[in-house]
Amino acid sequence: MPFLVVDSISKIYRPDGPASAVAVLRDVTVCIEEGEFVAVMGPSGSGKTTLLSVMGAMNRPTHGRLTVDGIEVYRLSDERLADFRREYVGFVFQQHHLLPFLTALENVSLPLAVERIGASEARARAKEALRRVQLDDKADRLPDQLSGGEQGRVAIARALVNNPPLLLADEPTGNLDSATGAEVMKLFAELNAQRQSIVMVTHNPENAVSANRIIRLRDGRIE
Repeated sequence: MPFLVVDSISKIYRPDGPASAVAVLRDVTVCIEEGEFVAVMGPSGSGKTTLLSVMGAMNRPTHGRLTVDGIEVYRLSDERLADFRREYVGFVFQQHHLLPFLTALENVSLPLAVERIGASEARARAKEALRRVQLDDKADRLPDQLSGGEQGRVAIARALVNNPPLLLADEPTGNLDSATGAEVMKLFAELNAQRQSIVMVTHNPENAVSANRIIRLRDGRIE
């Protein structure tokens, strides 16, 4: 069975009642294997980010099922859904959302605050995550002491600190210049070579070249 299965999922928003229904996703089915790097592309408003949020257990679909590692995700209680996100999913966003008054190491440690581990173990795990993104030598620097690419790598390390099987990235190079964006994409390729499963939303064809496969959405459907 594939690692992640989006099975006939639709997402319909009704902001002002039934008459205002807007279908953002329409009967989408996608299978992703463990260790695969998939790029999701499509025009603005095609449903890319909505699909990513459904995959990340952040947006309950109107119809259909999401199965990850054999778990039917949206049948979980809200409490277990939060546990699932923490255990299975790492998120990387276009905005890095680093806290400016915390060092790189402290920013990476943040997801571990809810784990039942000691401070020394949390520090060791954060250091290891920074090592994976080749930034362990700048663990004590504040975000404004880092370049844009380095800030992006800190955000990726934070997403990896819990060793999640699935990494979801939404336009991770959207705010970066081309050289810095290429640096971040090189890191994604290296992580994928280590069998990290990645789903990335991007509008940039140059970024999509790094993926094993491209899924194209238009008007909420897979082309």
